Amino acid sequence: MTTFYDVPADLLIPVLAERLEKDYEVISQDEKFDFAKTGAHKERPPIQSNWWFLRTAAILRKVGRMGPIGVNHLSQTFGGPKNRGSAPNRATAGSRNVIRTSLQQLEDAGLVASRLNAAGTVNMGRILTAEGQKLLDEIAHEVRSQAEEAYPGLGKY
Repeated sequence: MTTFYDVPADLLIPVLAERLEKDYEVISQDEKFDFAKTGAHKERPPIQSNWWFLRTAAILRKVGRMGPIGVNHLSQTFGGPKNRGSAPNRATAGSRNVIRTSLQQLEDAGLVASRLNAAGTVNMGRILTAEGQKLLDEIAHEVRSQAEEAYPGLGKY
């Protein structure tokens, strides 16, 4: 069976974004994010019409690969270099509000869950649920043939 580890992200994320937009009513872009930037390193808001679903799909994949993972680590992952004029660029984190809201919507959809410590008092990060794992693996299986055409070396795995 093909897992989401077996296919490249550039083929998996757009198909996953379409599925999230079509099948999950809980996942939707709030009006305030029409004008929000995705990080302090960006000069303008995103211009793609479905950027929210692409970002949510990328976050779901990251949680699956790197979980348990928190908002701060994800914001560093989705950050980039900030242009400081004549001074050298420095790394800046992405928007924590965008990531936090996406994770909350993924939790409401049942694809992601919070992992608590043994006492049940501290959130140790988000992990993938069985339903989220199933969704990612189904889409990876759909995309597998495209991945083998685009990357011929994947056929031996």
